[in-house]
Amino acid sequence: MSVPSSQEGWPLGKGVKVIGKDKNGLIALCKPAGILSHPNRRGEEKKSLFSSPYDPTSRCYEGGYYLLNRLDSATTGLILIATDGEVARAVVKEFEKQRVEKIYHALVFGKPSQNREKWEDVLRVEKKGGQLRGQTRGGKGGLPATTLMRQIKVVPGMPPLSLLELQPVTGRTHQLRVQCSQRRLPIVGDQTYGQFQWNRQFARKTGRKGLHLHSAAIRLNYILKEKKYEFSAKLNSDFL
Repeated sequence: MSVPSSQEGWPLGKGVKVIGKDKNGLIALCKPAGILSHPNRRGEEKKSLFSSPYDPTSRCYEGGYYLLNRLDSATTGLILIATDGEVARAVVKEFEKQRVEKIYHALVFGKPSQNREKWEDVLRVEKKGGQLRGQTRGGKGGLPATTLMRQIKVVPGMPPLSLLELQPVTGRTHQLRVQCSQRRLPIVGDQTYGQFQWNRQFARKTGRKGLHLHSAAIRLNYILKEKKYEFSAKLNSDFL
């Protein structure tokens, strides 16, 4: 797979880069912090993945750039698009059937009790003050949320810092951020579910303020015209 850093003529958003692509038009982009996966309202095109109009019904940017998955604005890393509608439908089907392997890196305050864990919760998301807010109390509208966690590295301190590998099996809104917070492992820089005093201390010490959650790897197979294709992309974080 070729790994160009940009694509001539594409209306890519500020700081967005092409990481890899296949011959069918399936493409992995790197999304920086602060860039929207897609504009939510008129006028947000300039701070989105592509600086062009977006149709939420077809999940497609003007020019034929199909958005296949989403990342929160503050989350960095890999996000997939396709330049062919048939490829887009094939890959979206894999996401819907939970057959896409997604790996995230998260820098958190604290240390997990075990090196590997399977996190299972019932996650409910509400809209408060125009903002989405998730919680694991379940109740009406709650959906199952499952994540596989592996501890990569621990840096001793008060509090300690841990670099975690998180593999979401389900894809719920704010899933990783909520599940980390509920286990007293708040993600560094999380302004919604985090530990705000520790965030301020970390920012003063390191000069880094953003959410330390990164989409690091994506692997999948998809079927196109009765033929099977494999696709993978990797982009490690530099949190530690």
